[in-house]
Amino acid sequence: MAQDTDSDLIIESEQPIVEVEGLDPLSPARAAFYSAVLPGLGQAYNKKYWKIPIVYAAIGTGVYFVVDNQQEYLRYQEAYKLRISGRPDEFDGTGDNPNISEDGLIRAQEVLKRNRDLALFITIGLYALNIIEANVDAHLDDRAFSRNLSVRPTLELNPFDNQAIAGVNLKFDF
Repeated sequence: MAQDTDSDLIIESEQPIVEVEGLDPLSPARAAFYSAVLPGLGQAYNKKYWKIPIVYAAIGTGVYFVVDNQQEYLRYQEAYKLRISGRPDEFDGTGDNPNISEDGLIRAQEVLKRNRDLALFITIGLYALNIIEANVDAHLDDRAFSRNLSVRPTLELNPFDNQAIAGVNLKFDF
């Protein structure tokens, strides 16, 4: 009489699990998550500290242009509102103020709004690029390719004119 218990069942995998020493298969996802939480943190996780100032400079520049265009947009919008209500504004041409027509105020608002939206779109793209870069950099860990990738300089002779040609051989083993 055979007993059918869970401890008697043995499940074998069709493909063997290959573990490479020192490589964490979850590190790309972890690096991307860290960069999503705080830009530059994924680069720090990958130990590429020199990339952190680049990330902050790129995203900071984008944020600066979004804020600056928004402030200028609000400035021209306020002037336009004052102008149509019949009150003096900073662009009415009195004193040291420049003279800008109502159409000029409207065009300035449109341009500034478009520039703000473009700067916001680019900043979001740079934020996404920060996440993608951290993920890809974790995937391309040097230890993963050191055994499979070789680069050798070559020097060959051109058979047509007997000139030496310098080149590089790249070899990737699967």
